[in-house]
Amino acid sequence: MNKLESLIDSMKDEIVKSTQELIKIKSVEDEAKPGMPFGEGVGKALVYSLKLGKNLGLKVENVDGYAGHIEYGEGDEIVAVLVHLDVVPEGKNWTYPPYGGEIHNGKIYGRGAIDNKGPAVVCIYGLKAIKDAGLKLNRRIRIILGTDEESGWKGIKYYFDKIKEKPVCGFSPDAEYPIINREKGILVFKMVKDLTEENRGSIIVRSIKGGDRPNVVPDYCEAVLEIKSGEAAFLKAFGEYKNQRNADIEMDRENQHYIIKSRGKSAHGSLPHKGKNAITQLFGFLSKLDSIEGDVSEIIKFLSQKIDDEHDGKSLGIDLEDDASGKLVFNLGTISLDENRCELGINIRYPVTFTEEDVFGKLEETLKPYSIKIVDVEHQKPLFVPEDNFLVKKLQQVYKEVTGEDPYLIAIGGGTYARSIENAVAFGPLFPGQEELAHQKDEHISIDDLMKNAKIYTMAMYELAR
Repeated sequence: MNKLESLIDSMKDEIVKSTQELIKIKSVEDEAKPGMPFGEGVGKALVYSLKLGKNLGLKVENVDGYAGHIEYGEGDEIVAVLVHLDVVPEGKNWTYPPYGGEIHNGKIYGRGAIDNKGPAVVCIYGLKAIKDAGLKLNRRIRIILGTDEESGWKGIKYYFDKIKEKPVCGFSPDAEYPIINREKGILVFKMVKDLTEENRGSIIVRSIKGGDRPNVVPDYCEAVLEIKSGEAAFLKAFGEYKNQRNADIEMDRENQHYIIKSRGKSAHGSLPHKGKNAITQLFGFLSKLDSIEGDVSEIIKFLSQKIDDEHDGKSLGIDLEDDASGKLVFNLGTISLDENRCELGINIRYPVTFTEEDVFGKLEETLKPYSIKIVDVEHQKPLFVPEDNFLVKKLQQVYKEVTGEDPYLIAIGGGTYARSIENAVAFGPLFPGQEELAHQKDEHISIDDLMKNAKIYTMAMYELAR
């Protein structure tokens, strides 16, 4: 065991405690406050992390609450470690408190445990280990703390606009091992339809609401229906759908309204096949009702015929695929429908050899007959770092030395901060064969894996900066 690994082992109790404390901060984006552009929780997580770095004897900087960094070393060049402190909303049905940071069976539970607070903490302590070991560096190591990775990347963009120094290379500990040198392009946008035709059917849809974020498979969706006539037929259709599809839906009645509650399983928007979409499950039922008329009926037809449970966008005409990164990934993450308007929150991951225009050109053609418009587009271009890049070679060396495993290269649909700079890749923290827990209930990281990651990241930072 080398000196750096020994130092990391000696910090185990501190690493675990700091991870727990950071998880306890509910850093979901919220209403802006002075010095906290993404809300109080995110602001507190940034302040906590910078204070931790300062207490460990490292240089820190808070960039107007939009981001920050923790740094050690000397030299004109910078190696970046790109982490984020914000988290997606917790969702429902957790076994343990989502912001408790509790330890059960050797695992730390809580939103952000693996995405991305645990990795952020171990990188900070890894930087202290390099400092305490007195190792000579030819480059500075800078841990960049992002604050809205889950909801738009405004913080990291602000950071690089204000901090003019550009890293020469880096990695983001925010995906999986061994090394991800290909990340699909990401499109986040809304599909919007104005509902102008009055609903004169015997069933009126008063509202539909579901999902938290476009990049999360929705685990809950709720519709409020008014039944003017044909109640017996409606109840029969509900029972048949529930039994035939083995659907997790239930019904409550309040005065003249029926409330249909659809429950699914959350998952990361880049891996929608691992979840169960509560919105499409609900619309599967609504599509069985012939008594809904007007523009709402068109929305129901569109969702059931063009989206349903497809994850590759085939019925939308956008099932793109390449050898470098595989198939396009489509996720319907949110819906908000009232008597005037319907908004669908969409998250698409498209293959690295295609462009934004390749996706929208075909999609707009499909949407035109439904009078559905695309608005509020956010775009992140694909990442593709060649396998002979020096950064890739260094990280392969470290991964092989620490784990003894084959450091092969992979492509993902997820988007990490690695694409915010040149010469960067995603690197861990999920080990091969492990279940994806990001954005899901009961998110956790084992203490053994936390410490194993600490050793890998510490060695990686050192090797890239020496």
